[in-house]
Amino acid sequence: MRTQTEMALAEADAALMLIDARAGITPLDAAFADVLRRGAIPVILVANKCEGRSGEAGLLEAYALGLGDPAPISAEHGEGLGHLFEALAPLMPEPAEKRRRRTRRRGSEDYHDIGGGRDDSDESTGRGTGEAADHDQRPMRLAVVGRPNVGKSTLINRLLGVERLLTGPEAGITRDAIAVAWTHAGRTIELVDTAGLRRKANVTGRLEALAGADARRAVRFAHVVVVTLDATAGLEKQDLTIARMVVEEGRALIIAANKWDLVADPGAALRAIDERLETSLPQVRGVPVVRLSALTGRRADRLMPAVLAAYDGWNRRIPTPRLNRWLEEIQQRHQPPLADGQRIRLRYLTQVKARPPTFVLFASRIRSLPEAYQRYLINGLRDAFGFAGLPIRLHLRTGKNPYVAPNRGRGDR
Repeated sequence: MRTQTEMALAEADAALMLIDARAGITPLDAAFADVLRRGAIPVILVANKCEGRSGEAGLLEAYALGLGDPAPISAEHGEGLGHLFEALAPLMPEPAEKRRRRTRRRGSEDYHDIGGGRDDSDESTGRGTGEAADHDQRPMRLAVVGRPNVGKSTLINRLLGVERLLTGPEAGITRDAIAVAWTHAGRTIELVDTAGLRRKANVTGRLEALAGADARRAVRFAHVVVVTLDATAGLEKQDLTIARMVVEEGRALIIAANKWDLVADPGAALRAIDERLETSLPQVRGVPVVRLSALTGRRADRLMPAVLAAYDGWNRRIPTPRLNRWLEEIQQRHQPPLADGQRIRLRYLTQVKARPPTFVLFASRIRSLPEAYQRYLINGLRDAFGFAGLPIRLHLRTGKNPYVAPNRGRGDR
């Protein structure tokens, strides 16, 4: 923990030293203030718990630390934050837009002439350049989830190349969902480490329940989720429960089989994982399984290509003409079944959204279309358009009958 604090101070532009105004200045406060005074970054002294008059004595004692005027606040009640903002304002970097305007004013006058300026339309958001360009410019949120003590934090440290997160042989070290900014292959990624998820029946303490809720919230806001499992234990029931949660949330799923260097029979272990996924998670057939060792780094370089491929597929849109040509071909290979002695006609297919890929199918007698044939269509979409391992939503709609008057009730149809 001390090493992590020292790394944070080395990377920071400023430091806030927080003291308990009710408790007054303690020897530890004095020791930490001495360390910060020897540092190279500005330090702002913050006296917390100053609501009412209970913290006045500690606030006056804070001047003895030699860090300037303390900013009195109450974090619990939100009081005094204006004082803290005033102290931070001189240290804040200049906003990019203001810096850009000043640079333009200093430029030549020809910059403002007609035809002399540059087009900033794609500088920030990529709007107007298509969905693919847009999602390439936004940060990709990658959450790493799994059971306790399967190596989630170690895996993130391996990806980052530094010991950014606390790790150890004990289970339950990570309590909060910790987000870390990272750049990989020119793409901005937000890595999110989460607490281990156990079965709800085994969760007894309030702290673990809050940590689990935080992990589930991270999954809901993620784009791609890496479900990490202990390869020496195989794909357990809780691993499948977590994977189903990811699929139900509509997120791109990757399975990371960690500790692969400790597996005695790699071939048998891989077959067991594949068979379990085929039988217990058929709704995302073809989900990638990356075998690696986060501790040694073996095969860890194979994870991010799988993640980026899944993310691109999760954002993919298929043109409607291409979808309907595929719909005709797949019906020729396997016709829809009969309903009341008449063939179900699949008329039209279109993709209404991505993230996850969502399609709407228009057909006659749509309520009679069996689930087995719906799975046949979904698997066909997955194989034909590169949606392997991704959740696919298929909504069924019936077309309007042109021979039914619009003012007639449903009972006359």
